[in-house]
Parts: sequence; C-alpha cells; structure tokens
Amino acid sequence: MATASATLPVAAPRLWAPARLPAFRLLWLGQSLSLLGDGFSTIAFTWITLSLTHSTLDVGYVLALQAVPRALLTLVGGSLSDRRSPRAMMTASSLTRAVVMGAVGAAGLGGLISLWMLLAAAAVFGAVDAFFQPARVTVLPSVVDKELLTQANALLGTGTRISAVLGPALGGMVVAATRPSAAFVVDAVCFALCGLLVARIRPLTERPDGGQAPAKSADGLGKRIRAGISFTWADPRLRTIVALDTAVNFSYAGPFTVGFATLARAAGHGGSTTLGLLNSALAGGAMLGTLAGGAVRGRPRVGLMVAALAGWLAIGMAALGLVGNPVAAVGTVLAMGFGIGFQGVFGLSWIQRNIPGEVLSRVVSVDMVLGYAAAPISLIACGVLAGSGTAGVFGLAAAVLACTALGTLASRAVREMR
Repeated sequence: MATASATLPVAAPRLWAPARLPAFRLLWLGQSLSLLGDGFSTIAFTWITLSLTHSTLDVGYVLALQAVPRALLTLVGGSLSDRRSPRAMMTASSLTRAVVMGAVGAAGLGGLISLWMLLAAAAVFGAVDAFFQPARVTVLPSVVDKELLTQANALLGTGTRISAVLGPALGGMVVAATRPSAAFVVDAVCFALCGLLVARIRPLTERPDGGQAPAKSADGLGKRIRAGISFTWADPRLRTIVALDTAVNFSYAGPFTVGFATLARAAGHGGSTTLGLLNSALAGGAMLGTLAGGAVRGRPRVGLMVAALAGWLAIGMAALGLVGNPVAAVGTVLAMGFGIGFQGVFGLSWIQRNIPGEVLSRVVSVDMVLGYAAAPISLIACGVLAGSGTAGVFGLAAAVLACTALGTLASRAVREMR
C-alpha cells in the first residue's frame, strides 16, 4: 500500500508529480549518476588502452570483453532480480563497479596499469553491469504508484538521455585536463554515490529489513530463465513490444551510426559537422518526445502507438535514404527521435504496470538481450551496404520497421493494449 508521501495534490503538475517523492528522487539521481559513470568508463577504457598500447585492435578487445559478459549474463541478472530485491541488486552492482573502477584508476595513477588488467576490469565491469540493467527498469513499480509510472519513466528517461550526452563529454574533458586514469577514479565516485543513494530508497511495500519480498520459488536458475522466456513468448502483446524494441535497436546500431557517418560523408552533406548535428537531433528529439509523453493524461492505446512508431520510423528511414541536403536530414532525424522518446514512455510503463512482479525482471532481460543481439548484426549488415551508399542502409531499416508495423496491426490483442 502506498505511503502517505505518495499522495499528491490534484493541482500538482502531473509530469513532475513523481519528483515530489523522496524515494523517486533518490532513484533518479542514483540512476543518472550510474549512467554518467557508464559514459566515463567508455572514454576511460578507450583512451587509456590507446595510450598504453597504441592499438585500435586492443581497444576492440577491451570493449568486446565489456559487452559480451553483459549480453550473456543479462538473463541471469533478470532472473535474480525477480527472486531478490531489484534495489539490492542495483546497490551491489554499483558498489562493485565502484571498487573495480577505483582499483584500475589507482593502478593507473601509480604507473602499474597493464593491458591484461584493463581486459580483466572490462570483463568484470560488463558482468556486474548485467545485474544492474534489468533491476533499474523493474525497481520503479516499487517506488511510485501505478498511476504515476508514465510520468516517472518520462523523468527517468530524460535523466538517462542527459547522462548519455554528458558522460562521454565530461569523461573526455577529465582525460584531457588530467590523466586518463583519473577518469576511472571519477567513474568510481559516480558508482559509489549511486549505490549509496539507491540503498536509501524505501519501497512503497517493504519487509522489516528494508527489502522487497522475493518471489516464492524453489526453481533453479536455468528453469527460471526458461520460464521468463516462455512467459514473454506466450503473450502476443509482449512479443510485439519486444519485436519493436529489437527493431528500434537494430535501427539505432547500424543506421544511426554507420548510416549517419555515410550520409555525412556524402558530397554536399557537411561532413563531421552534419554527423554531430544528426546525433544531437536524435538525442534532442528523443528527450523532447520523452517529456511530451510524460505530460499526456490517461492511457492511450499502446498497441496502436507501437504500430504508429514503427511506421513513423520506417518513413523516416526511407526519407533518409533519399534526402538531398543536410537540413532535411537533421529535421527528419529530430522527428524520428521525438517518436522514439514519446512511445518509449508508454511501452515501458505498460510492461511495468501489467507484468506480474515475480516475472517482470526476466521479461525485461529478454527484451534487453534481443536488443544486444540485434546491434552487431545491424552494424555488420549496414557496414556491408554502406559501400554502395545510404539507400541500402536506410532501406533495410525501413523494411524491418514496416514489417513490424504491419505485424502489430494484425493482432487484435495488441491493437487493444492500454
């Protein structure tokens, strides 16, 4: 049952209503600091590896060792978050990453850093992060009432996007102003603060020891993971949301990286300036869409919004393959980003509102893993197609998204989702 602090005056602006709750403010700040630390870690790992070995191949090894354990262990992290407190998982993951980053930073400042140490730290970081990511999505229903999930997701999403922009930028500034290893130390501080803030959150319903009641199940880890996959697959509504998320991740990874670079390099498209504007337009549009989604009252038909977003992005991708000037390209990407941010608030809120808590983290982890799998496939496919120009890159994404839109509309259960 909600605490008294969760009761809000009717006159309070609805979008900002979750910010009145102390527990939500702790979650927002902690999650934002963690994601800020993720941006620092990417710059730190990349730059210190280059400084140490002068090899871009070694950079690839380090970043791969960070990404692969995260992808492999996300289903495990989701399963454990359903058995234990997501808040406890976030706290443990954040403090562990703080220790890892702090140790690497201290070794670097002491002149003791080596490639094997970076490889090991990247692998541990990725593995531990796999337990944080599902938990940060599934902890929200324990912090705010169901009626505020959309607004809470909008505010969290805004913080996420701000951190995604500031993290790499601030990390680069720290590296330039001091030493590369100092970025690891700052990173450790971000994660430590996140862990301490999240540990102070008191859920709406909690046990005397401060944790959420765990799912009552004696099933083994493997069986629980299979049950989560089966649960996701058996519900056509979940299959649709997961399919859309996978299609959008596919569009992000290849078309929004390789495609943007290819488009910017084309004659008359402005080069690196256009590339920067395209990425800024995507981030800015998504942030505006997230805030706009949080300001909408009521519960619109999420299934129709899923189809509309897929169709909207398909049209945008097709337009990018044909666009003839950078201004039109930036405007198109801004509109696409707005759609991604707007629908994302409602899709995530629907999952948090409608999926039983004992399986929620596993459903979220299935969604995440498919997104992780789509990214390298998209990068490879778009890398091959980019040799013949932008039409193939963006045309492939448009076809995937158009099929997703049509598949969504074919299901009555999906169309009636609210």
